[in-house]
Amino acid sequence: MALDGITIRALTCELRKSLVGGRISRIVQPEPDELLLTVKTSGGNERLLISAGASLPFVYLTDENKQAPMQAPNFCMLLRKYISGGHITDITQPGLERIIDITIEHLDEMGDIRARILTVELMGKHSNIIFRDPDGVMIDSIKHVSAAVSSVREVLPGRQYFIPKTEGKIDITERDIDDPGFLCDILCKPVPLAKSLYTTFTGFSPAIAVSLCESAGLDADRAANTYSDSELCKLGGAISDLKDVILAYDFHPAVIADSNGEPVEYEVTPLSQYREMPHSLYDTVSGMLISYYAGREEYTRIRQKSSDLRRIVSTALERSVKKYDILQKQLKDTDKMDKYRVYGELLQTYGYTAAEGAASITCDNYYTGEKITIPLDPTIGAMANSVRYFDRYNKLKRTKEAVGTQLEETEADMEHLRSVMTSLDIAENEEDLAQIRDELAGSGYIHRKSHSKQKRSAKSHPLHYISSDGFHIYVGKNNYQNDEVTFRVAAAGDWWFHAKKIPGSHVIVKCEGKDIPDRTFEEAADIAAYYSGGRSMGKVEIDYVRRKEVKKPSGAKPGFVVYYTNYSMVASAQIPQGVSEVSD
Repeated sequence: MALDGITIRALTCELRKSLVGGRISRIVQPEPDELLLTVKTSGGNERLLISAGASLPFVYLTDENKQAPMQAPNFCMLLRKYISGGHITDITQPGLERIIDITIEHLDEMGDIRARILTVELMGKHSNIIFRDPDGVMIDSIKHVSAAVSSVREVLPGRQYFIPKTEGKIDITERDIDDPGFLCDILCKPVPLAKSLYTTFTGFSPAIAVSLCESAGLDADRAANTYSDSELCKLGGAISDLKDVILAYDFHPAVIADSNGEPVEYEVTPLSQYREMPHSLYDTVSGMLISYYAGREEYTRIRQKSSDLRRIVSTALERSVKKYDILQKQLKDTDKMDKYRVYGELLQTYGYTAAEGAASITCDNYYTGEKITIPLDPTIGAMANSVRYFDRYNKLKRTKEAVGTQLEETEADMEHLRSVMTSLDIAENEEDLAQIRDELAGSGYIHRKSHSKQKRSAKSHPLHYISSDGFHIYVGKNNYQNDEVTFRVAAAGDWWFHAKKIPGSHVIVKCEGKDIPDRTFEEAADIAAYYSGGRSMGKVEIDYVRRKEVKKPSGAKPGFVVYYTNYSMVASAQIPQGVSEVSD
């Protein structure tokens, strides 16, 4: 999600409380489009990170101290000349624009107090950091934009600064929402209602627009000009409620994640369309943004690094499924073998009655007591036809035995590959991916590099949790770790959990001679559901049994086990609140 005007309003309020009155003690430009300001305040040093990156512009307070380049860029040198040692006197946002103005007072060459403004524009590919005078004359910018690049506005030293006009857009903080004509601008547009909202109001993102539609009980995808005035009354109420939140600065930063724990959105006001998804609350907007961007980066990085493995597993699984279908058809063809055996036996009994050169013979089927007609090859005798039918029977019998074995092997391959795909979804770091790569190499799906083990120094370990009642819970993140927790970490009397007939992690609860309370059983089951292929379903049936009942067949693939007696329960695919993770 890009920073919208409402999030920037919350962020501006936070920055004003933290930085106004502080003195700028250090200015660094670690990247061509990035600034790091260290501000000395009464509460200690604060670091303000500003990025005008085209793909990910942001502003937030951070603890990270980035290294300055060996030679400072010109824009950084200019800022050091003018505002190093200056005091931040105000931080504002023009309306609900995606702009933050940082006003800084400093001493000029004559020793007089002068004010300058550092304007941060967070507008996607048009993002910029502009240093200017209060009267609007630009001194410099981190990105220069000439008339050849933009016909709307030049961003060059000496040019007059202005905010590009958002034609026809409305700032809800400055309009009377009770005005009968307030919603006319929305109603007249032949576009989906959500799009009409974010193209009509300043600072609205598509997510905010959809949330308002849901709050009002309206279809966000229905054309705005098909709604009547009465149908949009509730929408006016939802917009009014949002305006009250903005004016009261009643913001509640949160990161929204999907069932896999991957951050999908953030909010400073509740987004109705995500109400059922897990939320992580934060005290500050900066903390929310750091967590969101870091989480997105981590998931994206692991996804990118696992893409080659996913492709290998997906291709192998597709081939196995096709092979399984072919084998199923071959197995179905073997259903004829008993018919050929009966033909052969009946011909040996009644073949002498067949006329020479006959194309068929009708006789009694002593197995059913009914008449049966047996096709014959008229060029050979009845006994030769009997031998031919027995040959067909024996060939199909051998095929059935071979196909049956191949079906079992192919089904095991499919189950193994699905479990590997689940392991890739669970993988948290490169060490996890390295173990999965080793597993695929051991199974012959990829070629093992002779130096790969020497190159990797870190080892991936199973997840370790402590239940609400203090019991240790271990979770395998891949098939190698599943074998480890089940057959090396767990004792015979410990409890073992796994999603029923779904690929997933082996989960072990260490008993240590104690009786496990029901709450720990439920927490372990929830964890087993969360680390399974059924995570997205919300509810998953979990089998649980004493570890001594779990066996690994000889020659079985990594992670494959069997058990013949078990208990079951339905669990929620989430990490329970009372459970804490241990860093081993």
